Amino acid sequence: MSSVRLLNTLIVDDEPAAIEGLRLRLEAFPQIRVIAEANSVAEAIRAINTQMPDLIFLDIEMPEQSGFELIRQLQPEQCPAIVFVTAFHQHAVKAFEVRALDYLLKPVKRERLAEAIARVGEVTSIRADKAQLLAAVAELSTEGHNQSSSTAEKTTAAEPQYCIESQKLVIQDGRNPIQLIPYQDIIWIDAAGDYMCVHTQTETHVMRARLKSLIDERLPDVFVRIHKSTVVNLTYIERLQPLSNSEYKAVLANNKVLKVSRTYARALKQRLLG
Repeated sequence: MSSVRLLNTLIVDDEPAAIEGLRLRLEAFPQIRVIAEANSVAEAIRAINTQMPDLIFLDIEMPEQSGFELIRQLQPEQCPAIVFVTAFHQHAVKAFEVRALDYLLKPVKRERLAEAIARVGEVTSIRADKAQLLAAVAELSTEGHNQSSSTAEKTTAAEPQYCIESQKLVIQDGRNPIQLIPYQDIIWIDAAGDYMCVHTQTETHVMRARLKSLIDERLPDVFVRIHKSTVVNLTYIERLQPLSNSEYKAVLANNKVLKVSRTYARALKQRLLG
């Protein structure tokens, strides 16, 4: 039987009541061992240097220095897993850009806390497996140092970067919980003024954004514009039906039919036909 891997945990928040509340919630998770608490970035740095935690629950808006400033002071290869805990939803995208594993809004719900801890457990297991692999390679490679270096570099390059926005679309509006939608689940997106309707197999999500910025800054290459107000995930297109004036109808896997305007028809056909 495999034992639970303990995660030595640091809680950083300038509000003692917030630390106490989170610590009490964490008592329900046997894999979490709170080893230190800090009320500021300076205290957190000292705790990290002496306690070397596996995981930090980190507030963002604190006096003097923010949680983001703490991240900037840590060496990437030594940085513990980070879960932001904050009352301010507007920091979500930046939090994931600095490779936080999750982003929890206060007051923290137990279900979301459980999801975050599960994600941390998966990531730390991957890192531990990677460390064991590199140690084995170093032991076996008494000759050919360059080859060993190359292997290590490839292993590092293959490690998941956990940049959420490269894998999921972050949807936040300040009133509802932040939603993380895997790109592979998105069938198409259409514009309605300053808002986007993000369609999956089961539901439609609404987010405030402009289509051009969404295409330029977030969506992976598998999404192609087929109309001034529509982008589609290429993997869901079943067939194209020609219309007049060089336009087409794109029939999707869920039988939804979308119009392909003449402006974007050629580029779409090139993507589909290679």
